[in-house]
Amino acid sequence: MNMREMLWAVARSEQKRALPILSFPAAQKLGVSVEELLQSSELQARAMETIARETDTLAAVSLMDLSVEAEAFGAQVRFAENEVPAILGQLVSGEEEAEALAVPELTAGRAPLCVEAVRLAKQRITDKPVLAGMIGPYSLAGRLCDVTEIMYLCFDEPETVHTVLEKATRYLIRYGQAMKTAGADGIILAEPLAGILSPAMAEEFSMPYVKRIIDALQTDDFALIYHNCGNTVPRMLEGIYALGAAAYHFGNAVELASVLADTPADVLVMGNVDPAGEFAGGTVASITAATRSLLESCGSYRNFVPSSGCDIPAHAKWENIQAFFAALDR
Repeated sequence: MNMREMLWAVARSEQKRALPILSFPAAQKLGVSVEELLQSSELQARAMETIARETDTLAAVSLMDLSVEAEAFGAQVRFAENEVPAILGQLVSGEEEAEALAVPELTAGRAPLCVEAVRLAKQRITDKPVLAGMIGPYSLAGRLCDVTEIMYLCFDEPETVHTVLEKATRYLIRYGQAMKTAGADGIILAEPLAGILSPAMAEEFSMPYVKRIIDALQTDDFALIYHNCGNTVPRMLEGIYALGAAAYHFGNAVELASVLADTPADVLVMGNVDPAGEFAGGTVASITAATRSLLESCGSYRNFVPSSGCDIPAHAKWENIQAFFAALDR
């Protein structure tokens, strides 16, 4: 399918349909833990099937596990029964380690498992697109260098950071191509760590590498959706939109109506109901009100697709998820 045309058709429709970043709550329906889900391609495919079957989502999205790519590079991962994994320690602390860092094969870590999950899901989900989740280059570099320490390196050893970013980008292009070959219709490229950078730093350490990934992978029938949930987004919109992604997904740290007001009419924007505060911590009444408020402020824009502000937590309430979709009917 032509993914660009499909996304624009949805945005321009009088009846809005949503594309939330929704995958982990399927563990509740399957009766498994998050840790079990992360270790099985079959369970991940079933999770995507469950979301596609039980909600009116525009597309099924694979698990947004942002530890997979760092693990492939050799980072240590801490698993918890019902939480997303965390990266432990610091794989790269300076120039010598950056130079020695090897670009992993696609057989490393759990990456093959995730690719297989997308392949299985694409075989089984025939009425909706299947989107793969993938981390962005600066966010991956942050997990390899430590999310705090990389900020110091950006100032003190920028070439070290660029060395890591170069290797991260080469791997992500290959990983994205594997998802494409497996049948994915597109990728949600999550670059959350860039959301705490200044516009100038994002222009140096994130955007050129994101653009390389988009240019290498995106076609009319394979969409790259750029995600940034930082509160600095409004100050870097020009640079973000120059990336050339099929769509841009923003978090609930920004006022989406203000973002849309500063967005060209030919640029597609998605967002941004609070995933923690509403999907997980809210009530049916509160998420209904939040969703209707979002539609009231943004629904008239014909380049807007409703979504969650970020990945919806595994413990989100299913009654809230269903209420979000129900609130879109108007």
